[in-house]
Amino acid sequence: MSGKAITQEQVKLFMKQRAEGNTQQQASAQAGISERSGRRVDSGILPKKKEPRHWRTRKDPFAEVWESEILPQLEKSPALAPTTLFEDLQDRHPCRFSNKLKRTFQRRVKAWKALHGPDKEVMFRQSKEAGRLGLSDFTELNDIEITITGEPLNHRLYHFRLAFSGWSSIKVILGGESYTALAEGLQEALQRLGGAPREHRTDSLSAAYKNLSKSEQDDLTERYQALCEHYGMTPTRNNRGVSHENGAVESPHGHIKNRIRQALLLRESHDFHCLDDYRQWLDGLIRRFNRRCEDALEIERGKLLPLPVHSATDYSEKVAKVTSSSTIDVKRVLYSVPARLVGESLRLHIYDDRIEAYVGSTLAHTLSRAYSLNHNQRARCIDYRHLIGQLVRKPQAFRYSQLRDDLLPNAVYQQIWAYIDQQLEPRAACKRIVGILSLAVRADCEQPLGAYLQRRIAEGKLPSLHQLEQRFDPSASSELPDGLDSDQPQHTLASYDTLMPSSQEMH
Repeated sequence: MSGKAITQEQVKLFMKQRAEGNTQQQASAQAGISERSGRRVDSGILPKKKEPRHWRTRKDPFAEVWESEILPQLEKSPALAPTTLFEDLQDRHPCRFSNKLKRTFQRRVKAWKALHGPDKEVMFRQSKEAGRLGLSDFTELNDIEITITGEPLNHRLYHFRLAFSGWSSIKVILGGESYTALAEGLQEALQRLGGAPREHRTDSLSAAYKNLSKSEQDDLTERYQALCEHYGMTPTRNNRGVSHENGAVESPHGHIKNRIRQALLLRESHDFHCLDDYRQWLDGLIRRFNRRCEDALEIERGKLLPLPVHSATDYSEKVAKVTSSSTIDVKRVLYSVPARLVGESLRLHIYDDRIEAYVGSTLAHTLSRAYSLNHNQRARCIDYRHLIGQLVRKPQAFRYSQLRDDLLPNAVYQQIWAYIDQQLEPRAACKRIVGILSLAVRADCEQPLGAYLQRRIAEGKLPSLHQLEQRFDPSASSELPDGLDSDQPQHTLASYDTLMPSSQEMH
């Protein structure tokens, strides 16, 4: 074409078309060149290959400062970024170097570092051997929100992966990157897999070591080593801050998260009825993810170590005495326990999502694990079911109890209490709310009872306890005529005297 040099590719295409029997005009059109150029190619006059130039076409804008100012800085600190050097140059020479020269300067520095800079880090690709390496890591769903009945679920995922086959296992973790979470997730993965790799690698578990004393850190290390030894695995850790050493599990995090994101879009909801529903949904997703590596997994399964008969300890232990308030303190969280355990010393098995409380060797109660959202503040996990039996005996203790707000199970009951406290005198208000909570436990009707009371309060009505019992627990309601409120105040004995004739009237 006019004004443009003919390329070698056009020449090759022209000659190919001519070899296939096309005319000079047809071959020129196919190659995108003029007929005149086609005649020149046919006559053997081929365009010369353009040699790259090695000279400048314009004045070097950094000629006066490169040798005297830039090179000394680069030689002293090769890690300096081009942008940092350029902005420093602009500060020292105002109005001399415009931003239009920034890209030229960056290329100049990059070329110098390639020729004279220090060696860069080299990645040594590792051969993957079946049955050799399994990796564990934790990851957060930063841009994916999961809710349980509308409430955000604060959690992260534990991820185990085999380096050879790519088989993965995921577990929902409610707390932090603790040894307990690692031990639970790892053993669950090995049970699903049916074997153990010869080596197990984690990151440095720096989050698990946070705020621990030296002796506690040593204990954590020993427990991790004992866990791996129980399964015959060699424990290894990558260096702190060097994530690529755990790359066989770090990189697939993104693939797993993308599958979760896409599956939620397909599901058309991020909300789940309960935590178990979310866990089952996630397990199904990972099973589908693992189908792609079934052939490699069959090869790897034959190389795995057999599992021992019994699992290793995957919980931490603590002994806690139940206070007279029927509470225990575990890892900066105050828990309530059934009142029958007051004064007992409980041996606690602390898991990531639950706490098992033992009296001697007998399991006495299981608590759902709670975590403080703010590490500088303590948290509470109070279940009114544990205390309501005793509260019924002394309902006036409710008003000024330190646990009063925690005894109300949710925001609906907090609204109910606020209304009752406004409508009734203090003693009657305490008796009414305690009676409502007792009915919720006795008839197992916390949610429908709360919803019913909320509707009646919106109508400006407050049902009596007797009316509520007739509706939600008729078998336990007292035999009172309809319309008679068992909560009506009793008249004093003196008031009956006015209804009786005096002794003088009788005579």
